[in-house]
Amino acid sequence: MSIEAHNIHKKFGSFTALNGVDLNVPRGKLVALLGPSGSGKTTLLRIIAGLELADPGSGRILFHDQDVTDVTAGRRQVGFVFQHYALFRHMSVFENVAFGLRVRRRRDRPADRVITERVLHLLELVQLDGLARRYPSQLSGGQRQRVALARALAVEPKVLLLDEPFGALDAKVRKELRRWLRRFHDEIHLTTVFVTHDQEEALEIADEVVIMNQAKVEQVGTPQEVYDRPASPFVYQFLGNVNVLKAPQVTGAGRRARPNAVAGDEQIFVRPHDIEVVPHDASPDGISAVLRYIHAAGPQARLTLEQVQSREMVEAEISRAELAELGLKVNDLVRLRLRQTHSFDDDYAI
Repeated sequence: MSIEAHNIHKKFGSFTALNGVDLNVPRGKLVALLGPSGSGKTTLLRIIAGLELADPGSGRILFHDQDVTDVTAGRRQVGFVFQHYALFRHMSVFENVAFGLRVRRRRDRPADRVITERVLHLLELVQLDGLARRYPSQLSGGQRQRVALARALAVEPKVLLLDEPFGALDAKVRKELRRWLRRFHDEIHLTTVFVTHDQEEALEIADEVVIMNQAKVEQVGTPQEVYDRPASPFVYQFLGNVNVLKAPQVTGAGRRARPNAVAGDEQIFVRPHDIEVVPHDASPDGISAVLRYIHAAGPQARLTLEQVQSREMVEAEISRAELAELGLKVNDLVRLRLRQTHSFDDDYAI
């Protein structure tokens, strides 16, 4: 079941949440809505679900080419998973998952035997078989979120929508659960849209990433496309750490000058891992900088350096083995060579 949103506008008083947003989610894909707080991603998700309405006359929502703009949330056959689980504390895991089936009208309600079979199958699918009799208070955060997912799937939705599903979990559980979600999606192939502000999460598990900012879509593409070929300075800086340098500083540091460039009119973007750190006397090329701080806890050493000419700070990442080989110490003078840079003024990258 594909999802389309066309020219969606939404205002809350004087605040514009969505400003002419278009979205196309192909059938069976796992798509991430990624952006900072207030960018409009949750509002868009809720409008797709029918939990919010777009401004009158502003656009349409289609499920597999069928217009559902005026269809109520209860009839859109959407599975929705909230960040904070929204489980019923007085109900067992089994009854939480079965809830959506039991509250159907009598003529639409499956037989008890069918409900039992479906719930037990779903609990096995989300790796919670054996926990049917437990209550939410007896589960971990990751287990509660999987109960919420099973409950959303119990009603056999056409599409699955998740609003920051791992936001309330600690880092270790969040990483384990998002990898599980990717494997789970590959098994069921249900069209899924999830909201997140976590760049690593979106890039790791999504088939396609929709990056939003200030009520609009900035870029749509595969994780590799948006990371390697960002469409705007915002996307470049939002997807991981980046240094922003002035073009005159960069000439001779691994990037040639742009012909006829006016001093200071061009910004150069470079990620910390694309900066080579060499001894100052090893080469005449590169940006002269003083090493101010070394953070070596982890697989990579993160260096904070002060440019000699501009006094601006630059971050670089090198391996711990390279750090040891260079024998660097705080206040050492070094040169920085740029392996890969990007400029939005002339769209030049090396």
